[in-house]
Amino acid sequence: MQIDYPYNLKNTGRTADSGYEDHIRDLIEQVLFTSPGERVNRITFGAGLLKLIFEPLSESIESSTFTFVQGALQQWLGDLIIIEGVEITKEESKLGVVVKYTIRKTQQSKTDKFEKKI
Repeated sequence: MQIDYPYNLKNTGRTADSGYEDHIRDLIEQVLFTSPGERVNRITFGAGLLKLIFEPLSESIESSTFTFVQGALQQWLGDLIIIEGVEITKEESKLGVVVKYTIRKTQQSKTDKFEKKI
């Protein structure tokens, strides 16, 4: 078991935990929405997608963001997952990301959607 993200407590007052697949999903979310420079000891960690909220989503930005996001996921989680696809959508102040991946340890294919509102 791993510590659940975002950090929270169970009804018993103990730290909440999550299973392996949920932990992988939590790690993907952390990479996607952490901005490079935000973590003191890992200044290159993250994909920094939240900055897209205020940018017009043109074809060129979408293409370069896709490449950057896929690279960040590969760099930080490549030993845990195989990235099969990333799709980014933007609606006003909501950013959506769909990540298709295979968990290396279990060989299970997954598709998860992540959303952030600002």
